[in-house]
Amino acid sequence: MSERSKDELIDAQKQVIGILFEVVKRLQTNNNLDEEYFQLIVKDHKDEKRLKEINSQRTENSKIVTRLLEQLET
Repeated sequence: MSERSKDELIDAQKQVIGILFEVVKRLQTNNNLDEEYFQLIVKDHKDEKRLKEINSQRTENSKIVTRLLEQLET
């Protein structure tokens, strides 16, 4: 394997690791948001504004994860 091929392989591996790291980070964020969401739901005084913010953040994270995973397919 040529030196150039090795460098390209290392660069590709770094990109994949970076993408996977971001995917894990976004999914963990969604898990944390889920916990907060359910805590707010069970309270007597629901914070509707925060519930909407959480849903919006979860949706955005899911879209980003989808785009990142699509990058891995190429």
